[in-house]
Amino acid sequence: MAGFVGVFLTVVLTVVSVLVEGNYMVYDTAQGVVPGKLNVHLVPHTHDDVGWLKTVDQYYVGSNNSIQVACVQNVLDSLITALLADKNRKFIYVEQAFFQRWWRRQSEATKKTVQILVSTGQLELINGGMCMHDEAATHYIDMIDQTTLGHRYIKQQFNVTPRIGWQIDPFGHSAVQAYLLGAEVGFDALFFARIDYQDRAKRRDEKKLEFIWQGSKTQGSSSQIFAGAFYAGNYEPPTGFYYEINDESSPVVQDDINLFDYNVQERVDAFVAAALSQANVTRSNHIMWTMGTDFKYQYAETWFRNMDKLIHYVNQDGRVNALYSTPSIYTDTKHALNEAWPLKSDDFFPYADRINAYWTGYFTSRPAIKGYVRTMSGYYLAARQLELFKGRNKSGPTTESLADALAIAQHHDAVTGTEKQHVANDYAKRLSIGYKESEDVVAAAFGCMTQSSSFSECKNPPTKFTQCPLLNISYCPATEVDISQGKKLAVLVYNSLGWKRTSVVRIPVINENVTVSDSTGKVILSQIIPIVNASIANKKFYATAYTGESTSAGPMYWLAFTAEVPPLGFSTYVISSGKASDSASIRPRSYTCGGAQNSSAVEIGSGNLKLIYSGNDGTPTQYINSRSSVNMSLEQSYTYYAGEAAGTDQASGAYVFRPNGTSEIQPEEKIPLRVFKGPLYDEVHQMINSWIYQITRVYKEKEHVEVEFTVGPIPINDKVGKEIVTQIKSNIGNNKTFYTDSNGRDFLERIRDYRADWDLEVNQPIAGNYYPINLGIYIKDKNTELSVLVDRSVGGSSITDGEVEIMLHRRLLYDDGRGVDESLNETVCVLDTCSGLTVQGKYYLRFDPLGEGSKWRRSFGQEIYSPFLLAFTEQDDTWTNFAIPSFSAMDSSYSLPDNVAILTLQELEDGTVLLRLAHLYEDGEDNDLSVMATVELKKVFRNKKINKIKEMSLSANQEREEMVRKRLSWKVEGSKTNKQDNDLRGGPVNPVKLTVELAPMEIRTFIIDFNSKLVQY
Repeated sequence: MAGFVGVFLTVVLTVVSVLVEGNYMVYDTAQGVVPGKLNVHLVPHTHDDVGWLKTVDQYYVGSNNSIQVACVQNVLDSLITALLADKNRKFIYVEQAFFQRWWRRQSEATKKTVQILVSTGQLELINGGMCMHDEAATHYIDMIDQTTLGHRYIKQQFNVTPRIGWQIDPFGHSAVQAYLLGAEVGFDALFFARIDYQDRAKRRDEKKLEFIWQGSKTQGSSSQIFAGAFYAGNYEPPTGFYYEINDESSPVVQDDINLFDYNVQERVDAFVAAALSQANVTRSNHIMWTMGTDFKYQYAETWFRNMDKLIHYVNQDGRVNALYSTPSIYTDTKHALNEAWPLKSDDFFPYADRINAYWTGYFTSRPAIKGYVRTMSGYYLAARQLELFKGRNKSGPTTESLADALAIAQHHDAVTGTEKQHVANDYAKRLSIGYKESEDVVAAAFGCMTQSSSFSECKNPPTKFTQCPLLNISYCPATEVDISQGKKLAVLVYNSLGWKRTSVVRIPVINENVTVSDSTGKVILSQIIPIVNASIANKKFYATAYTGESTSAGPMYWLAFTAEVPPLGFSTYVISSGKASDSASIRPRSYTCGGAQNSSAVEIGSGNLKLIYSGNDGTPTQYINSRSSVNMSLEQSYTYYAGEAAGTDQASGAYVFRPNGTSEIQPEEKIPLRVFKGPLYDEVHQMINSWIYQITRVYKEKEHVEVEFTVGPIPINDKVGKEIVTQIKSNIGNNKTFYTDSNGRDFLERIRDYRADWDLEVNQPIAGNYYPINLGIYIKDKNTELSVLVDRSVGGSSITDGEVEIMLHRRLLYDDGRGVDESLNETVCVLDTCSGLTVQGKYYLRFDPLGEGSKWRRSFGQEIYSPFLLAFTEQDDTWTNFAIPSFSAMDSSYSLPDNVAILTLQELEDGTVLLRLAHLYEDGEDNDLSVMATVELKKVFRNKKINKIKEMSLSANQEREEMVRKRLSWKVEGSKTNKQDNDLRGGPVNPVKLTVELAPMEIRTFIIDFNSKLVQY
């Protein structure tokens, strides 16, 4: 291959010659833009899903073709040869997960050839992330991380920075994508295919398929980006111009007059007709044709041969002008027109491709993998910090495999839950492998950091720490230590946030006679609660599924204590045998709802927050906060939507939410309300039915309610698929209005049965009002706010005033006809027993006086994303303490401002450090915290001297100053000037004080070079 490519490179042709009527025919493909004519920009591309019907590796190597004939390495191999045949040919490639697999296997000669193709613009690497990430079920930190991985690799290998966003297949588009993963990474334009069919029809009529998208209210015009929604709602060529090998859906251009089926004029006429049709709904005399689709160009010459002919003969015809192009060329051409464009704000959710077909089911589909991705994301953030503190081990283990697995999992057919089951298993396997290697990184860091203050030189720490990835189901072998036999269990609690944090830690233990001591030896308050039978059954089944081995009876109690942990640091605690006055073993009190003995209400909560339950039916009735004087009615229930079956106009499936009736889930019999009251928290256990179990917790020192749900296996014996929701009802008069987050970042206003950009024709009043939720949803009236925060991506809405609804789980029996060809019916098998998937998760709710809820949503939202990281080590009875029992990377007197978070703290390959800081509040969101914040880097890095600091673009592939200088500025209709308004931004880094300012919603990215001779942490 290398020699063959090298020969081609030396004889690159400007034209391609073929034999026509016994002579060589020269096709003129050199035509550029022609002023005054309709210019048809042919953009050759392939869309290569990083997993969907096949796994990512199966797609790459071309195996498992009984499912789908697709081989990405064939695409890339044949593409290079085709491009070298004519220097006017062009191609764009997107998915770095595939490209990097291919690139690593190429010879130096081939790499040099490809580098030339990239530098000359024949091959353009656009979008540039490891995958084309989803925009509904992804968290903005994950979107940034996976984009950064791809962008920095492209910069290292080719010294180029992608200019164009190419999100052509995600099922709806987010505001965060437009301004963070668009404008803030330096993109000049963003192109996509899927918007609501009603929105598309109106935009076509008004020639508004191309527009300026301002995704951020706070950042104003600096967040604007030129955006285009494709003419036909897909990313394929116009009908009749599809040239994949062995495909007969489109006629080839047959121009040899000595052969039958000569059709040049027919194809030219068809080309012109299709071009004029698209031009009628497009502003200006430039249109784009996306020449390709999923996994095409297996043999690239078949496409280019026909496009060569089309360009040649269409331009000879003269009615329109055809040219090879790229989205960058197209964008520059549009910009050069110096025209004003319509303005778009907010986002493109929800998406329906036709009547009764809202793609809002995937907001919740495969909730277990969604939870796993979110858990691994928070873990990866912490693991990179610890890898930096100890010092990156270039020979391994490193956090790189987890980075790669998480990046691939952001794909729009991965975290979305819209892949086949065997592909979902592959994503989970990759995450597990990545976690295991990162777990070793974390364990080594803790072993060194507790041993010596010069832990950067530590190689083989004597203390071995273990962690418990299945702690949520009470499976933690490390804590199943019989400490009555003269042993102790040391618990290290790491806080990856930039603030001091105080929270309750819960771990499973086998003995109730234990005490907890802090690092000074002082016994601290703790409580013991029995693990209920429902949890033990789940633990046994799923721990066996995970480990492949039968598990023992295991722990019988949850031990809880309050941990106080410094910012970017850890505290240690010791669990030992004994019964002290400061520990409390809690026994449940049972209330049989509806009984005469129990007509009075049940109250839980020993702090400011009280939750009142009805003595009649055991449901919550009232939320009372004595500090804030909030006293609100509260109801909570479970309901299921019956999934529409096949044989109708639209079934409910992995993508589409199509409910066919609603059924409230009632208890199957009167079951006692079991209440545990302790000094740290109270909890209420409710078995809603045989497949829904709920634990509600109220912490003494907190003012929110924590609801832990276990849902499944969802029964399908009645042949009805079910979509399970929980509804939280209050007397808030929100007047159809509610607010949901955009990828965990900005909150957007939603109005039931309403769209700002068109007059909505309501055909699905439930599914059509569902929106993606990654952080939370809230409603408000003139006095009060109700906020609900989540631990993973879900779908939700406010279908009725005063109510918040979130979908927790889905189990469906029919495919919805969107390509996956598989019903969403997840099962788990252990030995010979198979069962529908059970999902365990949490959501959190809180009422606040109007205007005060944002503090909790933002600060506690960070705690949900970045929970304490726990590690354990067993010690004998003679052991007293670690050499370093507590640690903080920051100055002991310092923590980050309450409105700032660290998104990234990571050592790069060259020893420099990548730092991202984010302001958490929007402009006007909070009276106290929606203000400029200042971070003192000298105190963040207390034992290091900053030698050099460079501010970078969000994806860290170019200096920010250069990015801002290069980015195109666009005119907006109705604006008097195209100059940037005075968007509030933090100023340059103070070179002496080394302080960084952050304005509301601003994220700043830096690469820091430390003086290597200074003392380590």
